[in-house]
Amino acid sequence: MRSTRTVRTRAIGIGAAALTAIALLAGCTPGAPEEEEAADQGTSAEENEATGDTVTIGFSGPAADHGWLGAINSGAIEAAESFPDVELQLAEGTNDVNAQIAAVETFINDGVDAIVLLPSDGAALTEVAIKAMEAGIPVINVDREFSSPFAARATVLGDNYGMGVSAGTYICEQLGDNPDAVVAEIAGIDSLPLTQDRSAGFADALEDCGLEVGARVAADFTVQGGEAAASQLLSANPQIDALWNHDDDQGIGVLAAIEAAGRDEFFMVGGAGSLNAMEAIEADDTVLKATIIYPSTQAADGIALARLIAQGKTMSDLITPGVANRIVLDAPVVTKENVDQYIGLAFES
Repeated sequence: MRSTRTVRTRAIGIGAAALTAIALLAGCTPGAPEEEEAADQGTSAEENEATGDTVTIGFSGPAADHGWLGAINSGAIEAAESFPDVELQLAEGTNDVNAQIAAVETFINDGVDAIVLLPSDGAALTEVAIKAMEAGIPVINVDREFSSPFAARATVLGDNYGMGVSAGTYICEQLGDNPDAVVAEIAGIDSLPLTQDRSAGFADALEDCGLEVGARVAADFTVQGGEAAASQLLSANPQIDALWNHDDDQGIGVLAAIEAAGRDEFFMVGGAGSLNAMEAIEADDTVLKATIIYPSTQAADGIALARLIAQGKTMSDLITPGVANRIVLDAPVVTKENVDQYIGLAFES
């Protein structure tokens, strides 16, 4: 039984995630007088926005078992629905590698015009992505990278290493004059390269100001896992000065454990940018004082890129005609002072 369904797009108001993707990739840039233009190549913003030939885009991602992935999936759908010339073929979300491979093979057999793929496991989905590329179907890789450069036409990534750097830099700014400060870390799933990159960036940033991770545990991106890991960390460490929790979804459990333990001698930094976290930062009534953005708009960006590529269009804000091969999104720090700038893009945990 096929595990894909077709969603015909309609011109409706889209969510903030999709809106950001479209604004980035098809936004209008004020033009200089004709004689001063650096180049007159590629497609213009107006040409990109104009309805073109209908293209079918296949989208497959993991099961939406936590808030960030739910926002990823809904963002892809909303982005596709914003384009009257895009037909989205949506595979059922799954964490089963073989099921996701089968979904991509269905896209190939159906002859879609492009595929946007957030793999449950980048290495495991590489071979079938190469198969799609060899069949002439451009693949846009989202979030978890393939293990071969031949598996994707374009890649859209959050900056995992940059998240760690941002978290570490913020903590350094708060604790840099205390070389004996105890810095703790609650990671996500340690076996994932993204977790390893986050921890590496965090350690490097702390080292720059003479600090280091003094206590570390790993969770699993779930509320229950976050609570269990935090309880373990707090029991083993009677004094903490700063804590970075990699993921705001598991952060709900982390905060619950902190409250249950009656601990408030430290401040906490989150990760990803959930609505729950931003509201807590805005209220300033918990130990959570900042979070690091890991954009849930990546799949929406992927849909926008897939449309441009399938229609032979280019990124209008670039002088060089074409679509970038690799896009790494920023990892800014959200605090009480700037939360109003980011809360509109926050996702529900």
